[in-house]
Amino acid sequence: MSLKNKYCDSLTSYKRWKSREVNIGNVALGGENPIRVQSMTTTDTMDTKATVEQSIRMIEAGCEYVRITAPSKKEAENLQNIKNELRKRGYNTPLIADIHFTPNAAEIAARIVEKVRINPGNFADRKKFNYIEYTDDQYDAEISRIRKRFLPLIKVCKEYGTAMRIGTNHGSLSDRILSRYGDTPYGMVESALEFLRICKDESYNQIVLSMKSSNPIVMVQAYRLLVNRMEAEGMNYPLHLGVTEAGEGEDGRIKSSLGIGTLLEDGIGDTIRVSLTEEPEYEIPIARFLVDRYTNRSKHDNILDINDCAINPFEYNPRKSDTVLNIGGENVPRVAANLSDIDIINQDTLNQIGYTYFYDDDKWGISDFACDFIFIGDKNINFEIPGTLGVVQDYSTWIKGEKERHYPKINVDQYLEGVKLHPQLNILYLKVSKIDNEVIERLKKDSNIVLLIDTDNLHGMSEQRRFFIELLESNCKTPVIISRKYQTISNEEFQLYSATDIGGLFVDGLGDGIYLTKKGSSSLEEINKISFGILQASRTRISKTEYISCPSCGRTLFDLQETTALIRSKTQHLKGLKIGIMGCIVNGPGEMADADYGYVGTGVGKISLYKKHDVIRKDVPMEIADQALIDLIKENGDWVDP
Repeated sequence: MSLKNKYCDSLTSYKRWKSREVNIGNVALGGENPIRVQSMTTTDTMDTKATVEQSIRMIEAGCEYVRITAPSKKEAENLQNIKNELRKRGYNTPLIADIHFTPNAAEIAARIVEKVRINPGNFADRKKFNYIEYTDDQYDAEISRIRKRFLPLIKVCKEYGTAMRIGTNHGSLSDRILSRYGDTPYGMVESALEFLRICKDESYNQIVLSMKSSNPIVMVQAYRLLVNRMEAEGMNYPLHLGVTEAGEGEDGRIKSSLGIGTLLEDGIGDTIRVSLTEEPEYEIPIARFLVDRYTNRSKHDNILDINDCAINPFEYNPRKSDTVLNIGGENVPRVAANLSDIDIINQDTLNQIGYTYFYDDDKWGISDFACDFIFIGDKNINFEIPGTLGVVQDYSTWIKGEKERHYPKINVDQYLEGVKLHPQLNILYLKVSKIDNEVIERLKKDSNIVLLIDTDNLHGMSEQRRFFIELLESNCKTPVIISRKYQTISNEEFQLYSATDIGGLFVDGLGDGIYLTKKGSSSLEEINKISFGILQASRTRISKTEYISCPSCGRTLFDLQETTALIRSKTQHLKGLKIGIMGCIVNGPGEMADADYGYVGTGVGKISLYKKHDVIRKDVPMEIADQALIDLIKENGDWVDP
């Protein structure tokens, strides 16, 4: 990897990026310490009893740092009561104060807790969406203003030995940053560096950094760029990873895993928080699943080094592939399902993968989650298949029948021997460790081959990425379906690991399809849903409404879980729309820029509705806000009846 694009120690050999150690109470972060897991309370910070009880549930679930919001001075002062009660009950877990907009609250909190989190987008600025062309002198004057506002907090942190997280949020970049750098990973990184340079000037180094976004691709690019910029400036501060406003349930887990796991694969990250619209103690096991996977990762099989990466890690540029039938080119990534282990395949089998057969009418219903290909091994299909479905058979079975919309799966030896091929589509299966120049040169001459690449390497994502880089360097444009096999693991682990392994490749624009297989309890329906969920989270194939939903916290002005479920029940049929559901104003308007519509708490029982980042209706009573949101969607022509 060239120094210009370097963001980790190696793209092929697992090794954690070496950060400096930061002391946070009695739980040090970075350096040689393990990757820490943390979460944030959802209670009212002024409710000491509720906050303490919830903190204890989090700690007993394995939470190593407890973050608590302090939106004003009174909440910051009450952190002392919360801390005292936790210590009295024998819990010494470090506490972190989460601060937005109120520097004086941060200064109070820094005297009490072990760490404060500030947001550089709103610590010294109020977002007005004013875009100004700054001269260099004007920009320098803005930095001087920030310095004056920021120095008192640095002084308190140095005096009390308090650590600080400079936590950039994609959704709350300042107007100054947006004006000069735009709504980009570059702007996110510069937002943090402005504050970080002030800390360095003051010889204050107890710093942790984060680059959060509800868009996993933006999040991954921002962290990579941050490491690159830090190394260029001789810095190595530890990193807190997270996908903000990831949402709930399966979607939230897949999105979080795709963003966090992609970075962990390259050894980036010192602490993680999985942000789900659920009780915070439920976040901890998910975080632990992600982190524990890398305990012995360095023992993986050797992968050839990459000297110069053909992928720009800081910008999304999808690999250009040829079109073979309906795979590659401008097509969305295709989803394939494994039916080869099923003894008898009938019409009802296809119900699990998005196809409903109506016996009375002899017709097929096709859902938005209908997979594109089924792999049936040596089996045969004895009924009329849906018109959008392709069937892949082992070559020895296919050659006996050659039915319509049936295609062969061949291996490398068969391919090089020159067996008879289907004129339109042939699936060439290979382990990426077995690829050589002879195969690549042959592929460049054939227009009816799609690769199905697999790996047994413990560090499989890196091995498969290495293969894509070889194709790019050879200018081989053969489409590629990414395959991963999983043994007997839990459904939750399967969800998280596949999102990391395959989603991490789609983040870099690699892949024309997805093929997941798993031994054990997962049903065809579950595997199919996860496949579509990974493509949705990587924004490469949109099959459903996307909800950008923040985890609840003490700032939240309504029941987020209940409200998210309500809005989802009424809008989940609006395929392709992004709807933001925000508990408060902190990240609301900014994240609305990534969502088509927004539902933001602005007061007790009051909601503001947004179109992109523009507020359309203010102070809507909550009891009618869901219908008001539907009316807004209708007014803009984006509503369809369910």
